[in-house]
Amino acid sequence: MIYDYIIVGAGSAGCILASRLSENGRHRVLLIEAGGNDNSFWFKIPVGYARSYYNPQVNWMYSSEPEAELQDRSIYVPRGKVQGGSGSINAMIYVRGARDDFDDWKNAGNTGWGYDDVLPYFRRLETHARGSSEWHGGEGPIHITPMRGMTHPITDAFLESCGSLQLPLNEDFNGASIEGAGVYDVNTNNGRRSHSSAEYLRPALKRPNLTIERYAQAEKLVFGEDGRVTGVDVIQNGTRRRFTAGREVILAAGAVGSPQLLQVSGIGDGKALSSLGVETRRHLPSVGLNLQDHLCASFYYRATIPTLNDEFGSLFGQMRLGLQYLLTGKGPFSMSVNQAGGFFRGRPDEERPNIQLYFNPLSYRIPTDPKAGLKPEPYPGYLICFNSCRPTSRGSISIASGDPSVKPLIRPNYLTTDRDIDEVLQGSRLVRRIASASALSSLTAEEISPAPRVESDEALMDYFRENSGSIYHLCGTCAMGPDQESSVVDSRLKVHGVPGLRVVDASIFPNITAGNINAPTMMVAEKGADLILADAA
Repeated sequence: MIYDYIIVGAGSAGCILASRLSENGRHRVLLIEAGGNDNSFWFKIPVGYARSYYNPQVNWMYSSEPEAELQDRSIYVPRGKVQGGSGSINAMIYVRGARDDFDDWKNAGNTGWGYDDVLPYFRRLETHARGSSEWHGGEGPIHITPMRGMTHPITDAFLESCGSLQLPLNEDFNGASIEGAGVYDVNTNNGRRSHSSAEYLRPALKRPNLTIERYAQAEKLVFGEDGRVTGVDVIQNGTRRRFTAGREVILAAGAVGSPQLLQVSGIGDGKALSSLGVETRRHLPSVGLNLQDHLCASFYYRATIPTLNDEFGSLFGQMRLGLQYLLTGKGPFSMSVNQAGGFFRGRPDEERPNIQLYFNPLSYRIPTDPKAGLKPEPYPGYLICFNSCRPTSRGSISIASGDPSVKPLIRPNYLTTDRDIDEVLQGSRLVRRIASASALSSLTAEEISPAPRVESDEALMDYFRENSGSIYHLCGTCAMGPDQESSVVDSRLKVHGVPGLRVVDASIFPNITAGNINAPTMMVAEKGADLILADAA
């Protein structure tokens, strides 16, 4: 069978594309997914993401190459390998990004991608608990739930401390402005994960013109004699298969998978490809470059009142929370553990909010042993995590071999600019200021780590270099732009100079957005589907 469209990757973007492209019934659509179905109970319950964190059955479990500025540590990079992609295993914080982020996309030569252009797509994809408004949609597939009013009591102390420091308070990070302290929204529906697999793809799979092939790992793109992409070769359950597209192949394999597939197929920097024995089909030197991510570290505090550590740390407490969730659909099991936070100017002279905070009434450390599991600290505690909103360091994704089964080399190049180092210090000082304000300090017994003795700029940087990690917002590796030397796709998401091929996922971000990137990734898919259908008309 010849399909009209083949979509590679059933992640946050791919599920939306499959739904929208098959919606009118006129197009035959094939969705290819390397992983299996996400029908387990643990994908539905929000707190279940802890079980997929180190699960190779549903997680690619990548690691970066040793990072020179992070004490030569390899940084863990989880990516979803399951229907729903990383949207099936993330912590569900729903943040669109700042107006400036998208206006910068437009100002870089990407017509139609400014904030006013993309806001309708954000509104289209959501049903907000507060209903339709200037900023929010009321009839979209993804359900958005504000956590305000459901958070742990110590979260109120965090917000009160921010207010006492004259830091602005913000009722809605996805409203008129992103700046300030507040409680995050999450993409849940009646206490269950609301993501593109559940809300877009599952209903769409009832259509006769949409097919999904699971456990099908894309190996290479297929080219016609005229250089047009005409299909995809995959390996599925040990058997090689070829699928053919009459109109387009659309890559939605994410910031790691999409550039990898391009490169093993001969689309990338010609010299680098030739050195690996890969025939160059199209010289596009920026494939895999422009990698961006949010790098974060946490400050840990012992509290004088019970926190979620007390409940999550005991079998009885977990059983009680589980029963509450099963009976009511509410409680900590129905929410993200990252309950509050916000977007702040690390210094008063910053032009825009440049530091994001997460306030978490559960303090835990990520185990290095995958078998250890995520466990809270053995005391009542909380943590405050921070990262730069728009880091300026740039990294890369590059294949290590022409063999598509070999994992690519991930080099984020964290902290390789003076600006990023300065923002680490800004973020560290901001966390300390908030924790020292009376509302929060009155509920704090001590700072556990980095500990008060870590005070100088040098000591704070050492702590960050030794303890920071990815917050899993990789993007930018097939960047959108008009210049074929510095970008990979144009403003219609077509790969420069390669007919029949587009990329529609987080890899097309010209610059990373402030906040968590799942929402803007879904927006890209909504808009991308419109562009594809318009070009087919």
